[in-house]
Amino acid sequence: MSDQDTPEGELTNIDKAAILLISLGESDAAEILKHLGPKQVQRIGQAMAALDNIPQSKVESVITDFLGMLGDQTGIGINNDVYIRAMLNEALGEEKAKTLLDRILISKNTSGLDQLRWMEPRQIAEIIHYEHPQIQAVIISYLEPDVAAAVLAYFDEKVRLDIVMRVASLDSIQPVALQELNDILERQLTGGSSTNTVSNLGGIEAAASIMNFTDGNIENEVMDGIKEADELMANKIADMMFVFENLIDVEDRGIQAILREVSTDVLVLALKGADTALQEKIFRNMSKRAAELLRDDLEAKGPVRVSEVEEAQRDVLSTARRLADEGEIILGGGGDEMI
Repeated sequence: MSDQDTPEGELTNIDKAAILLISLGESDAAEILKHLGPKQVQRIGQAMAALDNIPQSKVESVITDFLGMLGDQTGIGINNDVYIRAMLNEALGEEKAKTLLDRILISKNTSGLDQLRWMEPRQIAEIIHYEHPQIQAVIISYLEPDVAAAVLAYFDEKVRLDIVMRVASLDSIQPVALQELNDILERQLTGGSSTNTVSNLGGIEAAASIMNFTDGNIENEVMDGIKEADELMANKIADMMFVFENLIDVEDRGIQAILREVSTDVLVLALKGADTALQEKIFRNMSKRAAELLRDDLEAKGPVRVSEVEEAQRDVLSTARRLADEGEIILGGGGDEMI
C-alpha cells in the first residue's frame, strides 16, 4: 500500500491497514507484521495507537474494500461466499461478523448504490428526485439512517410520507429489481455492474431508524401521516424507535458508557429538554462533583432554541446507538432491537 494525501475525514491507506489489523486480532495481526519492514511496522503501529472512536461503518468499509482488492488480484475465487463467511467469522467472531457479512455479500454487486453512500444528502435527493417512489424507498433503505433522514428533508411532506411507508413495507428486493435499480444508478453516475443477490432492505426497523435521525417537526408530521393511513404500521414503527426519553430504561452501566463519549456542552443542551426523572438518572451515574457541576451548568444555561436541544439529543442518541452496535451497551425502551 502506498500512503497518499487524502481529504480531511478520509482514511489514509496506513489508517486502513491499522484498522484491518486491529479487526483481525492480536495473533493474526502479529503474524502479518512479521512480514513487514521496520519502517512499515512503525508507521502502522503509530496509526493503530492513534485510532480513536472509529465508526463501525468505516471498519466495515475497510474490510469490504480489502476483500474487493484481494479478489481483483487473485484468481483463487476469493469472492466465494462460503470462504468469506468462514474467514470473517474466524477474524471477528460470528456475532460481529453477521451484519458485515450481509453487507459484503449484498454490496459486492451493487456499485451504483454504493456510490450514493459517498455523496452528500442534497446530491442523493437530486439524483432520485424524479424516480418512482418505490425506487426512492429502496435507495433510502440502503443508506445509513442519519443520511436517509437528511435526504428525506429535501422532499415535500407527501413524498416523505409515501417513502417512509414504502420503506416500512419493504422486506426483500428480488435480483431482477435490484439489477434494474443498479442499472439506473450506473447510467446516472458512471460505470456498469451486475447484480445477482437478493437484498434484505427496508422494513419496520429501517423506517424506525430513519425516524430516529429525523428532525422533530418532520418526524411528527410523517408519523401522524402514517398513523392516519395505517395505524398498525405507525404503532410498529413507534415501538421500534428509540428516543431520548428511552434513556431512562438503559441500565446504569450503559448510561456511564454513554456519558464517557458525550461532551459536557452537548449533555447540558440535551438535558434542557429532558424531564426530571431522566436528569436525575444522569446525575446518579456521575461522580458527585461532576453531577454538581452539571446541575450548575443547567441552571446557568439561559433559554435555548428547541432545534438546538433536539440536535444535542440526536447526538447523544447517535452515540448510544453506536455503542449498542458495538455491543458495549444494550438499549431498552422502544424495543429490544439494536438501532
